[in-house]
Amino acid sequence: MQKEHLLILFGGQSSEHDVSCMSAVNVIRSVDKDRYDLILVGITRQGRWVYVSNLYEIENGSWEASPVTAVLSPDATKKCVYVIDTLRTREFPVDLAFPVLHGLYGEDGTIQGIFELARIPYVGSGVLASAVAMDKVYTKIIVNSLGGIRQAKSIWFRREELEKPEAVYRKIEKALSYPVFVKPSQSGSSVGVTKAIDRPTLELAIREAARHDYKIIVEEAIQGRELECAVFGGNNRVVTSGVGEIVSAAEFYDYDAKYNNPASLTDTSPKLPEGVEERIRKMAERIFRAIDGFSLARVDFFMDKDGIVFNEINTMPGFTAISMYPMLFDRIGVSREQLVQDLLDTAGFRAAHEN
Repeated sequence: MQKEHLLILFGGQSSEHDVSCMSAVNVIRSVDKDRYDLILVGITRQGRWVYVSNLYEIENGSWEASPVTAVLSPDATKKCVYVIDTLRTREFPVDLAFPVLHGLYGEDGTIQGIFELARIPYVGSGVLASAVAMDKVYTKIIVNSLGGIRQAKSIWFRREELEKPEAVYRKIEKALSYPVFVKPSQSGSSVGVTKAIDRPTLELAIREAARHDYKIIVEEAIQGRELECAVFGGNNRVVTSGVGEIVSAAEFYDYDAKYNNPASLTDTSPKLPEGVEERIRKMAERIFRAIDGFSLARVDFFMDKDGIVFNEINTMPGFTAISMYPMLFDRIGVSREQLVQDLLDTAGFRAAHEN
């Protein structure tokens, strides 16, 4: 059987750069090398695209110093990556792609747009779903339209409104009671998210969120358990995993608690009240379909004394050693190797049915 040429993109310009590299290592290890020839391309924090020759360069971080440039052609008649060094330019054909990119400039529809232009099949949601899920404000608008799914009360504004900060603070305090969470509308792994308990901490939290995005959302604080559901598929076939629980070592599950605090735990078989898991799975599928999701997503919820609250959906969830998405499928008997192959198969399915 002739091997297919699989492009794996990782790194990126977002604040989730390091997480993307960790995810890519696990994806690369799980790919069937008898079926695919891998083309590894890393994107530095500055946005430079480089050709990476092997997995070890990703593991030790040396790839970012590579002098070999990589260029993904948007030309649909080429379907290739050009690799350029001081001696020559090589052309690597691409049959399909796995953009293991989290956050802005990777999970937000931008890279998906390049793949669409190039007519290269790829893993993950399309341009619209990726952009909507990346933006918390527009995710809320779509989920509100579904009915029957509770969300945290919230208010949002643009960075330029902070030219009159007092008016913004008063608007927030009129709509919500402390404590609140202040978030960039477009960020992942809880980057830029801060809890505010009064006016001084609100001002600091807004400044921090504004560093990461021009649009800021402020939500009521939900005190409850953090639950997650993995989704796979698209179109007429959608599969949901069981429900997992995050037990954070910090006050909330921020970036440091996720990746740097070993006391944070992920439980793929939490004890839940009767019927809760099934309700969460149904909500996760409804939300996934509503945004036109495809291939994979992780849908996050809270459960407080009043019931289930939708938090957010991630269309390229982490694939690190501690990431909930692959762990939840492993719990129901789908190994990482099989999961990666199933995801690669979705790229081919979409190309066959939508082109």
